[in-house]
Amino acid sequence: MAKAPHVLVVEDEEALGQLLKYNLEKEGYRVSLATDGEEAMVIADETGPDLVILDWMLPKAPGIEVCRRLRAKQETRNTPIVMLTARSEETDRVRGLDIGADDYITKPFAMSELLARLRAVMRRIRPGLADDKITCGDIVMDRVSHRVKRDGKEVHLGPTEFRILDHLMQHPGRVFSREQLLDAVWGSDVYVEARTVDVHIGRLRKALMVGDGADPIRTVRSAGYALDTETAAA
Repeated sequence: MAKAPHVLVVEDEEALGQLLKYNLEKEGYRVSLATDGEEAMVIADETGPDLVILDWMLPKAPGIEVCRRLRAKQETRNTPIVMLTARSEETDRVRGLDIGADDYITKPFAMSELLARLRAVMRRIRPGLADDKITCGDIVMDRVSHRVKRDGKEVHLGPTEFRILDHLMQHPGRVFSREQLLDAVWGSDVYVEARTVDVHIGRLRKALMVGDGADPIRTVRSAGYALDTETAAA
């Protein structure tokens, strides 16, 4: 399975940090959290993130200083950095961009806009990461072009089936209940009957049965569904 892009979130407000982590992981990123500037530098040195979301106002070392230090190091010189801050004055935006930030988003912000801006930054600066392909066994998903292939053959999926497969492929082998899939695919603020999941799982199963491939969706009685990595690789 292809390794997902790694995002370092540097945010001292715990609730916002956890919200960012949840939404980024839902999008398929791997996420590390730091709550101050010094911790951010340690994690950056240890993990070499693909992208950094950096708050301006931080304990121990402000975001602008962290940005400067990241740009000064060979290992993180070209790492995309998105500043996230309540400072909206034009002079602050210019200063942040001049010091090396690739984009600048002011609080409050819409999560959908932030995610779109992150994708745009990665496409522009790290195009290899923007390909965003997930592989599990003989199933390959291109999340940018919304295309799926199994054993080299095109798989035609509806948008809901695509999102279900996307979620399962991000967590191969893990069993998800109907309620968990409803939350991940439809969202917690939308009411959909649990049986609807069964209908879409049935459609997904049928679509994935191309050529001689076995059914990669495993049903676990009284528990839910999982992507069977052994079957997908067979």
